[in-house]
Amino acid sequence: QVQLVESGGGLVQAGGSLRLSCAVSGGTFSSYVMGWFRQAPGKEREFVGAIAKSGGSTYYAQSVKGRFTISRDNAKNTVYLQMNSLKPEDTAVYYCAASNLAWGFFRRNEYPYWGQGTQVTVSS
Repeated sequence: QVQLVESGGGLVQAGGSLRLSCAVSGGTFSSYVMGWFRQAPGKEREFVGAIAKSGGSTYYAQSVKGRFTISRDNAKNTVYLQMNSLKPEDTAVYYCAASNLAWGFFRRNEYPYWGQGTQVTVSS
């Protein structure tokens, strides 16, 4: 059974930074495309970014491009989301997710494995 556990969320002022981590167990981490999604109150869960199985490719939503960076450590079975220049509109619960599909799939329903989420709150 694949399990994903996020950590690193919290309260930060606008312009600040946070780094989220997602530890994966119960599967072969290097066989998963890893994605990050977020859900703000009253809104649908949206794609933030993803990283290829080898870590050689990344893809980001336009809203976070240039501010957020995804990386992974296949030796530690962990994926990271570095968030810089945070804005109040980045406030959401952030989820990591894993997919067995090939690179290029970024829709929520293409990720069968999910973490429980971690809250990120950006104050103005």
